[in-house]
Amino acid sequence: MTIEPIRTSPNGHYLITESGKPFFWLADTAWAFFHRLNLADAEHYLEIRRQQGFNVIKAVILMEVDGLHTPNMNGHLPLLGDDPTRPNEYFFRYVDELIRLAASKDLYIGLLPTWGDKVHSGLWGMGPAIFNQENARVYGKYLGQRYKNDQNILWVMGGDRPADGYEALWAAMAEGITEGLGYKPFFTYHPWGGLSSLQIPWAGGTSSTWFHSAEWLDMNMWQSGHVLLDTPNWDMIASDYNRLPSKPVLDGEPNYEDHPIDPFMRKWQAEFGRYDDYDTRKQAYRAVFAGACGHTYGHHSMWQFWTLQREPVNFPMPTWDESILRPGAAQMIHLKNLMLSRPYLNRIPDQAMLPDVKPTPAVDNSKHFDPLRAAYPCATRADDGSYGMVYFPMDEQSLRVDLSRLVGRVKAWWYDPRNGRVHAVGEYPNEIVTFTSPIAGPDWVLVLDDVALPIPLPGLPPLPGR
Repeated sequence: MTIEPIRTSPNGHYLITESGKPFFWLADTAWAFFHRLNLADAEHYLEIRRQQGFNVIKAVILMEVDGLHTPNMNGHLPLLGDDPTRPNEYFFRYVDELIRLAASKDLYIGLLPTWGDKVHSGLWGMGPAIFNQENARVYGKYLGQRYKNDQNILWVMGGDRPADGYEALWAAMAEGITEGLGYKPFFTYHPWGGLSSLQIPWAGGTSSTWFHSAEWLDMNMWQSGHVLLDTPNWDMIASDYNRLPSKPVLDGEPNYEDHPIDPFMRKWQAEFGRYDDYDTRKQAYRAVFAGACGHTYGHHSMWQFWTLQREPVNFPMPTWDESILRPGAAQMIHLKNLMLSRPYLNRIPDQAMLPDVKPTPAVDNSKHFDPLRAAYPCATRADDGSYGMVYFPMDEQSLRVDLSRLVGRVKAWWYDPRNGRVHAVGEYPNEIVTFTSPIAGPDWVLVLDDVALPIPLPGLPPLPGR
């Protein structure tokens, strides 16, 4: 693979490379990457994530946890005197090295110039707030000039904050980056989440609340967060998928694997539990089937690269060098492989394939678990009806599936999201058919193909010309 700039697809919903190939965003969350890893550890981390199928690494230059005043692993701070117009050359040389190391492994960096607490000091985080509209533009121009030849950067504004009152500041930083680069790059914005994402109509947890019409923003991003089980990110994604003008959208911070379930709104206790690989899969498949252009995975120890020698943030476990091999991370590749094994750029969400599925019940923020949300299925298909997919979040779950939404006689498969294995089911006419997911699981994907078309097994590379 050769690193190419990333663009929006012609229909405005997906991502492609400059040469027109589909690009399925599969990101890992590595906020402290530039601060807390030495070169050997960084190489090890990137290589493992490359082998696991990730293609984007999200990392922050001015990190959340005292990123201004705690030196990186080489003993350097990012700025002189907390002044964004006075970057520390020695710190940035190491950032350069890691960005180019990622490029050598065909990995993009989802690069956050700063965490949001350096802009918006009124919420959590150490800060301090050091940016204003003027120095944000200067800092952005510096970054643009420095990285104008690095094609593996996808720029991410924000950093877990709402933009209310700071829209002009973020726009100035984006304008500075563009001026420094000398061309328009790819931009998105990482918003805040938690309960802020759960208001109806959906608002506040997405970049579209502030920037959907901004010319600099190429892709919307949600943070469904770490408060509830089965947060309805499928509805969140759908709300932005249907906005005009069309822009790609994804969940940029769903529940992290091994993250405590809601340590924010209550005093967390071990019996409250942690999100596991099943939780991460459910949020990934339902968001993508609802129209997302990819997905971001996260592990609670990995984002902070926690070791026993570091102050923990919200009860991480295990240490990062163990967490890198957690099952949820290893399973994300099967989602990417499945989506790219079928014609990708003409895919649409289609809940009409599930005639008996009712809308998501209203969210009660006092109830962390809702069985209706937990069992909520999602469907997607090609706009020409040549294939379809249904995500069954439960084993032995029976759903009536309307195969008349597809073309021709249909061949069905069960796809295992844990290991990518495929099990043939049979052939069916274009009518409503009841399917029941296998007893093992718990979750499964039903893949439906037009029998007349030469389509490979689900999860395998597409045939030439398809």
